[in-house]
Parts: sequence; C-alpha cells; structure tokens
Amino acid sequence: MGRDFSHIARRCERAVVTAYRELREGGNGDMAAFTACTTLYRIHHPEASITEARRLVSEWIDHHLVRAEAAPADGCACD
Repeated sequence: MGRDFSHIARRCERAVVTAYRELREGGNGDMAAFTACTTLYRIHHPEASITEARRLVSEWIDHHLVRAEAAPADGCACD
C-alpha cells in the first residue's frame, strides 16, 4: 500500500485515499478507516449525503488501492 498518490487530481479524493492507506498501515481496521474517510469526504463536501460519500469513498479505495489503477477514478466534480 505504500504507493505515491500525487497523480490523483482531486484534493478530496487524494485526502481520502491517503487517509485510508495511512489509517490501515497504522493498524486501524477496514471499517474504522472507511468510516473516518467517509467523514473526511463529508468535511470536504458537506452537501453530500452519507450514501453518496460512502459510494465515492468505496469506489476510490477500490480503484486506487485494491485494483491499483493509475487512470483517473470517477468521482465528484471538484478540483
């Protein structure tokens, strides 16, 4: 999981993926890290519903960490 995520364009996406990776590396469980990252996303996007935040966070974790894709992920429209 020690990859560089500087290629991620959206700040919220980069923050979520980095936080998840570091929380897991620090010994936190998957659900605790996921919940923290969902909260982090909603701090960046308070207008997002919890359902939308969970969907995006799970997609980003899968895209960047599980599948290790280098291509941009689907997500929010922010920078």
